Order: sequence, then structure tokens, then C-alpha cells
Amino acid sequence: MDFFSGIISGFAISFSLINLLYCFIGVFIGTLIGVLPGIGPVGTISLLLPATFHLNPVSAIIMLAGIYYGAMYGGSTTSILVNIPGEAASVITCLDGYQMARQGRAGAALGISAFGSFIAGTIGVIGLMFLAYPLARMALKFGPPEYFSLMCLGLTILTYLARGSMLKAMSMALLGLLLSFIGIDVITGLPRFTLDMVHLMDGIGLVPIAMGIFGISEVLINLEEVVRRDIFKTKIKGLLPNRGEWRRSSKPILRGTIIGFFLGILPGGGAVVSSFVSYGVEKKLSTHPEKFGTGMIEGVAGPESANNAAVGGAFIPLFTLGIPANVTMAVLFGALMIHGMTPGPMLMREHPEVFWGVVTSMYMGNVLLLLLNLPLIGLWVKVLKIPYRILFPLIILFCLIGAYSLNNTSFDIVVMLIFGLAGYLMRKLNYEGAPLLLAFVLGPMMEQALRQSLLISQGSFTIFFTRPISAASMGLALALIVSYFLPFLKKKRLGIEEEAG
Repeated sequence: MDFFSGIISGFAISFSLINLLYCFIGVFIGTLIGVLPGIGPVGTISLLLPATFHLNPVSAIIMLAGIYYGAMYGGSTTSILVNIPGEAASVITCLDGYQMARQGRAGAALGISAFGSFIAGTIGVIGLMFLAYPLARMALKFGPPEYFSLMCLGLTILTYLARGSMLKAMSMALLGLLLSFIGIDVITGLPRFTLDMVHLMDGIGLVPIAMGIFGISEVLINLEEVVRRDIFKTKIKGLLPNRGEWRRSSKPILRGTIIGFFLGILPGGGAVVSSFVSYGVEKKLSTHPEKFGTGMIEGVAGPESANNAAVGGAFIPLFTLGIPANVTMAVLFGALMIHGMTPGPMLMREHPEVFWGVVTSMYMGNVLLLLLNLPLIGLWVKVLKIPYRILFPLIILFCLIGAYSLNNTSFDIVVMLIFGLAGYLMRKLNYEGAPLLLAFVLGPMMEQALRQSLLISQGSFTIFFTRPISAASMGLALALIVSYFLPFLKKKRLGIEEEAG
């Protein structure tokens, strides 16, 4: 299927009534999750993944993707009205968005956030369509050494960009790799790390781990924190930005889109890093940088555009290389595998209906999000008033049902609860869960690529440094690791961490 016939076929698939319905459900739930501070898109997608097992694969992935980019839209509402980010990527929006609300300009902040997100999301989808096809063709030339090196680079970038200690992030990635080795060795057929337990012969499921680390642990953390959600009482009017606000926001939106899209492609980049970088760029380029944090509309337009454009970029390595760029993509990777599809360069050839259907559905999803975010601001404000004592038990209930429905066994519930407690302790000790989950997903592929590479080279590790793409990836990964231990670079990185925190 060539490029243009793929687009036509994709629109025919995405505009079918059933897929439009699931796209709407996805973006609606995503917006709701973005508005409610707490579980986030990773936990939500993990929680709802079992509900998609009996759906058409295209409809299932369309809905799950909608949750992801829908959460990017919804997160700005709480940042602006409550000064609490509904989603991690909207943390930076609090600085100027909430100050705009206090000045009676909540409508302008919400409006530019929605329109900027729509523009950036649409451009991101266009970029995904035009870049994915040539990258997938190029990826067909990759061998096991290239894949192993790229995955090593991805994990290294993720740990390097971690908000806390790089050593802690790296230890989590190593733990994730060890967990991925549990089960039957595909080459020797021997059990590994199973402790003679039958339930572990097939390994540990992705969904119970994700639900535990990003669902149960989030509930436990929030239960011990007293968070005041005092909505700033102001009349929300003027959702359409005026000409002056558009003039000040147009360049930040475009810059944020470019920054977000390309950082979204990088493993470990994602929406959070994109929004912080965009804010930093706008502050540097501004003629009045000292006013940032006092209600500058550029401080809302740039980051909100960046985190939405990053979503389109993040799908590129998933669809073309089969490598998830962030933890949400790792869960979507698992969803594709569960539905019998292997992400990577062959996805466009073997399952073109999935690739083109999902990509084109993002156009309609962005339109739906624009319609959902502006007219329904009043509804989202009421949703913010839902007490945690009602919300959190429901989250735990859905987690329990979702974990049990995987294999109809209580063992998955036990696994989820164990990782929920582990995730809670990790959060208390400042260990991030994202490197663990991403390494867990990449582990089997890394092991297979490593073994195949060593078979090709007859046991020589030089194969990773004699092939250009592999050598470049390995070199960059090693440079990032070494740079962490260089005093002047480490000091600079710690400064970035403090600013992000």
C-alpha cells in the first residue's frame, strides 16, 4: 500500500461510526484523566487495556491512543484553574496559567491552551504521516546490532533525563530488565527466575506491573497527601483569544510544536521534557523574561503546544522501529502485542489498517478535543470537585477487576498489589517507575537482538562498534553515561533538575 492510498484507506477506517465512537470515548476519558490530578494516562491505559481484549484491534488502539493525547489537553485545565497539574506535562503551565486566571484572564489562558494544543496536535500528526513511511523503509535495513544499540541508547537517554538521580533511574532500568527475563528461555527452553512457580513460567504480565506502579501506588501516595483543590473563583469568559494575544502566541505555538515533535521522537524525551524546554526557549527569546511567572500568555502557549506535538512524535519510533519512546508508548506497545501485532517496520506492511487507521483518527480526535475542551469547561470544573474518598476506591476497584480479567486468576491481582506497594516505596525514596516499565518492555527484544548479534559475530562484541548506526548509538549512550560523572556537566544537569522540580 503506497502513501496516498494508505491515507485514503485510513480515513475510510477512522471515519466509520464504530471507530469514531471509540475515538470519542478515548479522548473523553483522556480529558477526564487529564483534568483529575492523580492516576495519569499510563495508569488509565493499563487499567482499560483488559477491556479492549474483545474489541477490533483498530478500535482498541484508536481508543487507547485517544486517552494519551486527550490527557495532554485536559491537564492544562487544572493547571490554570487550580494551580495543580492534572498531568505531569502540564506542570510548567501552572506558572503563568494560574496567574492569568488570578488576573481575570482564565478564559484567554484556557482558549490559547486549547487552540495551541489543536494546532500542535494536528501538525504533529502530519509530521507522523510523512516521516513514518520513509523511516519504516529505512528500518527494514536494520539488523540485530542496530536494534540492540538503539534500545540501549533509548534506555540511557531515559535515565539521563530522569528528574531524580541518574544512578537511581539506571538501577530501575536494570531491575526492569531482570524482571523481563522471568519465564521460559525461548532458546534453551529452560525456566529462569521462576522459583518453581507455575504462574511465572510465562513471565510477569505488563498490565499488572503498570497498574501497580502507576495506579495503586498513585492512590497510596495521594491518600497521605492533603491537596487543596480551591478553584479560583472567576467568571470564565473570552475563550477566543483576541488579536493581540494571538500575535504574541503564534510564534511560541510554532516553536513549541517543532520542539515537542522532535523531542517526542527521542527515547526518554516525551511531553514533560518538551514542555520544560519550550518554556525555557520562550523565556530566553522574550524581551521581558523577568515577567515570566506573572501571567505571560507565551508561557502557556509554548509548553501546551509542545506537549501535544510530542504525542505525534512519540508514535514514530513505536510504529517504525518497534521501540517505545516513553512509558505510555511502552504500554501501547504491549497493547499491540496482545492484539497480535508486532510494532516495527513490518507493521505498515502487515497491518496497514492499524497504522493508517490510528494515524488518521488523530485528526478527528484533535477536532473532538477542541469541541470538548472549550464548551465543557464548566463540566470539567464540576468534575474537579469530586472528593478523593470517592475517586480513589473506584480506581482500586477497576484495577482489581482489570488485573483479574487478564487470565481470570488471582495471581495477577497479587502481582499488581506487590508492585503497587513497591511503586509506593519507590516514590517515597525518589525512584522513578518509568525506566523500570520501559526496560521491562524492551528486555525480551534486547536479549533476542544481543543473542542474534553475537551469533553473527561468533561471540565478538566488536560487532556493535564496527557497524555505523550501531556504533553511533553506542557511542552516544556511552558519552551520556560518562558525562554524568564529569563534575561540570553533572552540576549543570543538577541545576536543570532543580528548575524542573
